[in-house]
Amino acid sequence: MKQIKNVTYYRVIYGDCDSMAIVYYSNYLKLFEMGRTELLRELGTTYREVEESGFFLPATEAYLKYMKPALYDDLLKIETMIGFVKRASSRFDYTIYRGEDIIVQGYTIHACLNRENRIVRFPDFLLNVFKGE
Repeated sequence: MKQIKNVTYYRVIYGDCDSMAIVYYSNYLKLFEMGRTELLRELGTTYREVEESGFFLPATEAYLKYMKPALYDDLLKIETMIGFVKRASSRFDYTIYRGEDIIVQGYTIHACLNRENRIVRFPDFLLNVFKGE
């Protein structure tokens, strides 16, 4: 599978921060979601379209490694890539930067479910999206 990467920018708002004006740790998962959503959009689909087709991609695992704190008003660059696609799961890899500094690295793993909330193989249309076709 060819390496597909999306770059999204986000400026930290005060509501993302704790009382020390440092981005609260769980808010990085929102930034991961933002990157993942934009990657899918760049590849030609949206979460809404996936769900309207009868499939859902719930997160089953998340990992974050905090390197440096992001602060109020920082401009962050979110790089998102597809780590792997298996029969019924996929992994998205993320690196968040402030300038050249890596702030956070991590990944999320997602299952593919049908409308009955059963794990199923990815449909062909979604496999083609993940491959960038």
